[in-house]
Amino acid sequence: MPFNSYKDDEQSVETGKLRTLLRLFSYLLAYKKEIILVLLIMAFCVGVSLANPLIIESAIDDYISVGNFTGLFILLLLAFVLNITMILLVKVRMYIMAKVCNSVLLTIRQELYTHIQSLDFHFFDSRPTGKILSRIIGDINSLKDVLGNSVTTLIPDFITICAVVAIMFIKNYRLALASLSTLPVLIVGMACIQIFSHKRWQIFRKKASNLNAFVHEDISGIRIIQSFSAEEETKATFRSLVKEHFTAFQKAVRINDGFGPIIDLCWGVGTIALYYIGIVVIGIDAISAGILISFGYYINMFWNPIANLSSFYNQIITNIAAAERIFEVLDTPSAITDGPDAEEIESITGEVVFDDVTFAYSDAPDIEVLSHVSFHIKPGETIALVGPTGAGKTTIVNLISRFYDVTGGRVLIDGKNVLDITLESLRSKMGIMTQDNFLFSGTVKDNIRYGRLDATDEEIIAAAKAVGAHDFISKMEKGYDSVLSERGGGLSIGQKQLLAFARTFVSMPGILILDEATSSIDTQTELLVQKGIETLLSGRTSFVIAHRLSTIQKADRIFVIDEGGILEQGTASELIAKKGAYYDLYMAQFAG
Repeated sequence: MPFNSYKDDEQSVETGKLRTLLRLFSYLLAYKKEIILVLLIMAFCVGVSLANPLIIESAIDDYISVGNFTGLFILLLLAFVLNITMILLVKVRMYIMAKVCNSVLLTIRQELYTHIQSLDFHFFDSRPTGKILSRIIGDINSLKDVLGNSVTTLIPDFITICAVVAIMFIKNYRLALASLSTLPVLIVGMACIQIFSHKRWQIFRKKASNLNAFVHEDISGIRIIQSFSAEEETKATFRSLVKEHFTAFQKAVRINDGFGPIIDLCWGVGTIALYYIGIVVIGIDAISAGILISFGYYINMFWNPIANLSSFYNQIITNIAAAERIFEVLDTPSAITDGPDAEEIESITGEVVFDDVTFAYSDAPDIEVLSHVSFHIKPGETIALVGPTGAGKTTIVNLISRFYDVTGGRVLIDGKNVLDITLESLRSKMGIMTQDNFLFSGTVKDNIRYGRLDATDEEIIAAAKAVGAHDFISKMEKGYDSVLSERGGGLSIGQKQLLAFARTFVSMPGILILDEATSSIDTQTELLVQKGIETLLSGRTSFVIAHRLSTIQKADRIFVIDEGGILEQGTASELIAKKGAYYDLYMAQFAG
């Protein structure tokens, strides 16, 4: 199965930029009332901005030129009230949009996290955790400005530009053409920048993801790093990744920095053209001073929104890669889903049947991990699975719990195909323990209750007593309310194992799966948790994967898995007497 490590850039999924933006902006539709209020505020503010040059023109031509200072005072008072109101409403608009944007980001992040929770193991097996975190946190955070400015910049500035152009042409078309003569240069320049910039921002996002994946992996494995004195090597790797990240950012920003000079050049040349045409070509006597001054304001009102829109366009180019990465995950289908006719099951007795089961991973369909495997497990039986690494032992139990689906044949539980049972009801009837007994940050009680969230305190204590965990929990400072750090720091391996047993026991599973559950503990610790294991196995169908054969001597049947199937099966004594594959494994461990 190919794995995308921090050393490898992720493959980009090319989608249309407009399609991505429309999908992103569609999240704003849930806040129609707030957006309408913001647009009304923006309409008022745009109206005031457009009126200001007209007020100045009127003040010069209609009042100052004729000495009407009373009318001038009233006009200036009106302008003052309008502009103060506009300033206050801008603050209100900023507050509303900040609230809306944060709500949208929360929605996208929750939607992304919920979808990731539903994805199958192949998604997680093929990429580092850090790269997944990069999309949930960094990529989503980068969308805030795009969402906010889509309403506060795109719409009002576009309206402002259209209104300014219309007013300029109505007032004097020759002055308008002079003012806008450099617009084609801007359009060509922006198009050229966009072509090169988007690719570079995609590369930057990938380098950021690589860096995040390495840091997560490095911190998770800090004990190994310090144990082998590998700090210098990891520092060198970190420096290399940071340099790649920095270089990618420099290359992307260098292209984007071209926006500003192009706008300034077009703005300056357009202004020069305006006054040249107005004063030299048309002549100062042919137009009033008020019109010429108002055109000076209008050309600023035209290029200011152009600069804002260019900045917004810059943000889009910068962050559209982040939106693409988010939607790529949201569009990733889970290979394991409920069928259209899937039904919930209330309880199971534990009968398990493999009917001519074949399995191969989706990225290696020609390599069969299991080939035409069939067996029948009666309710309450304990089945041990042994065999060399990679033989397919874990694959068998993963097919029972539908972490993967068969590529041929059927898996039946209590006579029902697992494909016809809802995932939630199927897995809620199973207890699964692996060699990595992950504990969450929180209290001891919370960690045990994770097995069944509605378990009472009494049921939690009873589960702990049943597996032999109650004694050491009672000796902790706050007992069941003692707070554990992530992964159970401060507890011994055996204590973590007992808490995991208690967590599994409180779920009261109909089928129990122990996948190398005791491989990480020593023999003495194993004796301490053996009672917990026996309690868990009692009265329920169980599958025990173990390399340590001493833990499975009491199993009802032992399956020796190799070469894609079951080589041998029987009790421990039967298989030893047969002197086959199991006998060889047994003698390798216990001879001498």
